[in-house]
Amino acid sequence: MSGRELWADTRLRAAWARQDWAAILREYRRAAGLSQRQLEPLVGMPQPHISAIESGRRHVTSAELIARITEGLAVPDELRGIPARHELDDWAPPAELRDRIAHAHRTGHADLRTADWIARVLAEHRRAEDEIGGRGLWPVVRSQLDTVTQLIPHASGTAADRLMLLAAEHAHWLSWVAWHEHHRGPALAWIDLAHGWAVDGGHTDMASWAQRVRAYYSLVHGDPVRALRTAESARHAGPRPLSPASEAAAAHQAAMAAAACAERDRARRLADEAHALALSTPDEAERPGWLYWLNPARARLQHADAAYACRSWADAAAGFREALPALEGFPRDHAYYRARLEDAERRT
Repeated sequence: MSGRELWADTRLRAAWARQDWAAILREYRRAAGLSQRQLEPLVGMPQPHISAIESGRRHVTSAELIARITEGLAVPDELRGIPARHELDDWAPPAELRDRIAHAHRTGHADLRTADWIARVLAEHRRAEDEIGGRGLWPVVRSQLDTVTQLIPHASGTAADRLMLLAAEHAHWLSWVAWHEHHRGPALAWIDLAHGWAVDGGHTDMASWAQRVRAYYSLVHGDPVRALRTAESARHAGPRPLSPASEAAAAHQAAMAAAACAERDRARRLADEAHALALSTPDEAERPGWLYWLNPARARLQHADAAYACRSWADAAAGFREALPALEGFPRDHAYYRARLEDAERRT
């Protein structure tokens, strides 16, 4: 009987669910038809020790012994809490994507009408992710990205550059959702792909945004020094000047990182700069598509968040109170800023 068939045994699985190590050894031997002596090489213990565990005279408590038994009895990944390989693959970028990052100068025909349609659908997904999260939309967006990357090798010039921007936007979305679903490695891989496509296509705003997201990941992960360096590099992402909204996003992230580094004067200066830049483009049409949300109310909330990070509690509370009503349609963000407001008020 194979290991997988053994672990289909209901009594053995029930023992594992209880983490009853005496029962696990007994039920495994029963299902496999093994004696205690025959179990010795599997678990790396002599028969008297196995007997002591099964009789309750010895308890399994050490991590080393648990690992040895788990490996020796070939406990399936799903019982050990390890995601199946295909589940990990669902989150990580497929290997063939890297092969599709082709030079954009090959001639051919690209269906840009399809690309336009995909861009509109992605815009809808961004808004849906704000409200309900992106897990359910994940396979749809990955499929769309697959379509875009198949178009890139058959385009040239401005058409190829446009497709690369669309691919970068998709990769960024996938990175953001993967991060919030706690798939940190795949999130970093996706944001690196987004940055590469943005650079290859000459899209300075998207290259900056990808760097800004990288800075955010570093800050959340507890590395504010790296976050500050990355956010500052996002402010100088390419040969072309950044749009005001993109520069505002990068400056705000730099402010948050500077505050975490205890550089509060620098953080306040950056926060003021970010706020002014964001207010200079109040119309959504003037901002890159992925910054559709950076309206005056959001800019005020970000300015308050920087004040919170600088421990300026009264300023933070005033900013949150002023702008929070604008987030009634965004429950996740509303809950985040509401908690910040309540904490700032307590500290004030």
